[in-house]
Amino acid sequence: MKCNVGGIDRGARIALGLALVALAFFGNQPWAYLGAIPLVTGLAGFCPLYPIF
Repeated sequence: MKCNVGGIDRGARIALGLALVALAFFGNQPWAYLGAIPLVTGLAGFCPLYPIF
């Protein structure tokens, strides 16, 4: 997989993902587990939707 997520975008994805996962753990909000998606794409540096759009 070729890296297609830039530096600022990557940092924002990781920060948002961590915040949402923390909200899921501490705020008891089950929908916040969706924060795992931006977290994983930020850590991997690859977003599968970017090539489509």
